[in-house]
Amino acid sequence: MHINREVSASKGAPTSEIIIVSSVLALSLSITIVMCGLCQWCQRKLGKRYKNSLDTVGTPDSSRGIRNEKKALKLPSGGKSTNTTVVPGQAQPEEGDKKADQRSSVSDLVNSLTSEMLMLSPGSDEEDGHDSSGRETLGRIQFSVGYNFQESTLTVKIMKAQELPAKDFSGTSDPFVKIYLLPDKKHKLETKVKRKNLNPHWNETFLFEGFPYEKVVQRVLYLQVLDYDRFSRNDPIGEVSIPLNKIDLTQMQTFWKELKPCSDGSGSRGELLLSLCYNPSANSIIVNIIKARNLKAMDIGGTSDPYVKVWLMYKDKRVEKKKTVVMKRCLNPIFNESFIFEVPTEKLRETTIIITVMDKDRLSRNDVIGKIYLSWKSGPGEVKHWKDMISHPRTAVAQWHQLKA
Repeated sequence: MHINREVSASKGAPTSEIIIVSSVLALSLSITIVMCGLCQWCQRKLGKRYKNSLDTVGTPDSSRGIRNEKKALKLPSGGKSTNTTVVPGQAQPEEGDKKADQRSSVSDLVNSLTSEMLMLSPGSDEEDGHDSSGRETLGRIQFSVGYNFQESTLTVKIMKAQELPAKDFSGTSDPFVKIYLLPDKKHKLETKVKRKNLNPHWNETFLFEGFPYEKVVQRVLYLQVLDYDRFSRNDPIGEVSIPLNKIDLTQMQTFWKELKPCSDGSGSRGELLLSLCYNPSANSIIVNIIKARNLKAMDIGGTSDPYVKVWLMYKDKRVEKKKTVVMKRCLNPIFNESFIFEVPTEKLRETTIIITVMDKDRLSRNDVIGKIYLSWKSGPGEVKHWKDMISHPRTAVAQWHQLKA
């Protein structure tokens, strides 16, 4: 009996060892729970930072967008750049790791495709540096104008021009400037010819002497930039006109003016329909000369004998030339002739295809009816055709082009 009471007493009352072990286990469990919660909080914070760093690295424009936002905040409230939306690519803290991985994968895929398109594309707007307003870029010219009241003399100084288009097969031009005081077209002054130069410097001064101020303000200063050609008609590049009554002539003023297409009827040379097809696997461009319409009559009988020359240019060098057959006495010829040129992908940016519609003449030199320059840096219509060719590989892309002088 005595022994049984001791056993039951030992079973009912816990010993000190059991109390200590239980306390240690409870304390350990509490610490584990606290650490687990803290760990999940850290993971969310660290996961957010890591995902943001991935988005920043994977998206080239993300840091640029952040900087633009900071600048936009400094603008007045009426400005257009006051958008303060969240930068794309930043995820909310409550998003899971799986969703973040999907967003990162999509971002990486888009960026890789974008970089590939930029490699094949005729160039981004930043690299082109050309006017994207839809008008052909013909370059610009710098000049100064002033009037000397004591000597009754108008002074015109032609300084320089920049980014002139190439008019020759060599990929350059021989520019010079004609100066008129309209409406007088009989008397003109000319600068010197700058050989093979698309950014010429003239720095030549011209004087119109014996002009009373009352007559000067009734005139229009007209500048025409042309490409000199020794064996044929000079090709007009562009023009600038400025009424002298619109500017202050009491002192020399310097102007930068964009060249505009010359209004000498050069736009009525006809049109040419052609297609381009680029095959990246074969490294080739197929040029199909389809047909022309409303070509300018070059012969005395009011007709022409047209054919088409196709030059492949790489940088400033002529690589290969091909031409169609001659169509006798026809202003709306149908050619339907295709030519294949080998052009590796890495050379697309420096490649230009020059298409010239010619009039065949048996007794004299063949006349140029009009030209088309196809590349990533030509006029807006030509650049569009070139980009369509790149963005639709292995597909013939057709487009009408206006022939130019």
